[in-house]
Amino acid sequence: MEYVSPEGLRIDGRRPMEMRKLQAEIGVVAKADGSAVFEMGNTKVIAAVYGPREVQNRSQQLNDQALVRCEYSMANFSTGDRMRKPKGDRRSTEISLVIRQTMEACILTQLMPRSQIDIYVQVLQADGGTRSACINAATLALADAGIPMRDFVTSCSAGYLNSTPLLDLNYVEDSAGGPDVTIGILPKLDKVTLLQMDAKLPLDLFENVMQLAAEGCKAIAEYIREVLSENTKQLEFRRGV
Repeated sequence: MEYVSPEGLRIDGRRPMEMRKLQAEIGVVAKADGSAVFEMGNTKVIAAVYGPREVQNRSQQLNDQALVRCEYSMANFSTGDRMRKPKGDRRSTEISLVIRQTMEACILTQLMPRSQIDIYVQVLQADGGTRSACINAATLALADAGIPMRDFVTSCSAGYLNSTPLLDLNYVEDSAGGPDVTIGILPKLDKVTLLQMDAKLPLDLFENVMQLAAEGCKAIAEYIREVLSENTKQLEFRRGV
C-alpha cells in the first residue's frame, strides 16, 4: 500500500510533517476537580482529575509525596470493529502505567505529601495516537485542577513509512507495521519523560523520527498554552476582572 503519494501527500491529505487538527476543551466534567477533552484528528479522549485528596487506602499513603493513580479505558464504541473486552485487560493496564509514570514526571508530588491524585482517561473515538492524546488530555485536566507541575508534559508519535518520516500517525499508518516512535517531553525543560518504539530503526533514522515527534510535542505544548490562556481570559471576563 502506498502511504505517501508521488506528490508527497499522505492518505488523509496531509504532508509528511503535518499534524492532524488539534482541538481541546477544559472543564467538561462538572464533578471533577479538573477535566478536559482532547482531539487529535479523529481521535478523541476525555480526562478527569480528582485530588489532591485524602488517601483512600492508608497502606498506600506516601509520607513524602502524593500518590498518583491512573486508570485508562477505551469506550466500546470508540472503534467500529473493537470486541468488548473485560475491564482491566492487559493493554489497558500497560497504558495506565505508562500514563501514570509520564504524569508523575511533571507533577510536583513532594508539595502534596500524604495525599492522592486520581487521573481517569477514556478514549471516546480511536484513530491512532490514543496514548499521546490521553497524555495531552491528562496534562490539561491537571492544569484545570490547579495541580502544581514542573512543566506541561505533551506527547506525539512519528513513524517511518515508504522511506519517509511521518508525523502524528493515524490508525491506518499506525497499523502498517512500520517503525513507530511515541514520546512525551517537558518542552520548557527539554526533557524526555516517555519513549516507546515499535519495530527497529537504524540510529540515524531513529534520530530523525524522534526529532520529528519532539517537534510535534512542542507544537502541542504551544496549543495547550493557548487553550489555558483563553480559558483564563474567559474566567476573568465572567468575574468582571
